[in-house]
Amino acid sequence: MNDQQRRRPAKPHRRPKKDPVRFLAFEALRAVDERDAYANLVLPPLLKKARAKGDFDNRDAALATELVYGTLRRQGTYDAIVAACIDRPLREVDPPVLDVLNMGVHQLLGTRIPTHAAVSASVELARVVLGEGRAKFVNAVLRKVAADDLDGWVARVAPSYHEDAEDHLAVVHSHPRWVVSALWDALGGGRAGIEDLLEADNERPEVTLVARPGRSTTDELLTALGDENGLPGRWSPYAVRMAEGGEPGALTAVQEGRAGVQDEGSQLVATALANAPLEGSDTRWLDGCAGPGGKAALLGALAAGRGAALLAAEKQPHRARLVERALAGNPGPYQVITADGTRPPWQPGSFDRILMDVPCSGLGALRRRPEARWRRRPEDLESFAPLQRGLLREALKAVRVGGIVGYATCSPHLAETRVVVEDVLKGRGDRPVDAEWVDARPLMPGVPALGDGPDVQLWPHLHGTDAMYLALLRRTA
Repeated sequence: MNDQQRRRPAKPHRRPKKDPVRFLAFEALRAVDERDAYANLVLPPLLKKARAKGDFDNRDAALATELVYGTLRRQGTYDAIVAACIDRPLREVDPPVLDVLNMGVHQLLGTRIPTHAAVSASVELARVVLGEGRAKFVNAVLRKVAADDLDGWVARVAPSYHEDAEDHLAVVHSHPRWVVSALWDALGGGRAGIEDLLEADNERPEVTLVARPGRSTTDELLTALGDENGLPGRWSPYAVRMAEGGEPGALTAVQEGRAGVQDEGSQLVATALANAPLEGSDTRWLDGCAGPGGKAALLGALAAGRGAALLAAEKQPHRARLVERALAGNPGPYQVITADGTRPPWQPGSFDRILMDVPCSGLGALRRRPEARWRRRPEDLESFAPLQRGLLREALKAVRVGGIVGYATCSPHLAETRVVVEDVLKGRGDRPVDAEWVDARPLMPGVPALGDGPDVQLWPHLHGTDAMYLALLRRTA
């Protein structure tokens, strides 16, 4: 080393530059992992705060949303790719490091962000949130990932379909193996149908509005949205679909509670119950598991149009408050109470129509809550089963003879749908219930592919809705 080299000053340490978009996305992913939060609840307040500080415009918000949801949806696939690029078991990688890696993999393989930008931005984020040493690890892994595209990586890390069909689909479509198996059992059929369903689970769902009858109309919503931003619903007479990127809360009807955000499948369930044929009185309706209030608000509006009163019951007090907010301003008589549907405060035979949209695994809403697929376990179904049966039994006691009960779940899992209904009707674990099936299919006019009945299972890939299930039962004695 010569004198000039000795005198040369050391290169100054560069402070990492914080990218507000990727830092926010990382914050959201950590909240999902550390607090078991849901992205659809965590992300909006983070975006609102960033906008208020002037850090974000609409493009920034769209990118942050894509990074969070894309990373969560494809987590299983990306985990397999990262595992192939490291020399240790994936479980030994700290979760914050894995979040940065998977978000970087999503930028490389799931977006149009240029390779150099995806790697450099991810490494810079790692410097900010993980430190220099781990940033070097992130850099090394992502450079390996960048050597191939998504199809190439999937071909390398997924077993062949003929060797292990369920594991192949689990890796390719980023679902836990047990979820693939359960959905395939519920759907039936061959490879094409299950692949279409799994692909639909990984697509961003449309934002669908409901015009609550007697309070708003689809024409009002379509006019407010304009020709480029609003489309009529596919199946529900009260539905309007919003163009991507629209803000529902900006609409006057939504601000005033005369309209709301509600998946078309949920609208179909509520309207089918409301329109089921009924003889005799039709003045007392019950929503027995009403939180957070979307179906209750639609039922309340429909009941008001017929002079009927709605009782909305919800076990959790904070969710009961959401129901009160959803029903505020309803033109007809209604009441919201905090009550447990398995130990009801009402008398037997009190109601003409009852909806029991029971707590469930939520496997029918994986488009909206992609993290749920990684959070749920097969044993969770065992904890839901007694509650679901108990709620349905009590609902059939609470309805009058000749009245209608709608049993609904946002899950297509057979253990949460038809098996529950058949167990209750046949008295497994309790006395048999005097009730009969009512064919729900004619009550969803125009909706195709509803199966053999009498119950209905909706599907994201067939109907563009959440995978809602509905069984209608009439009490006979």
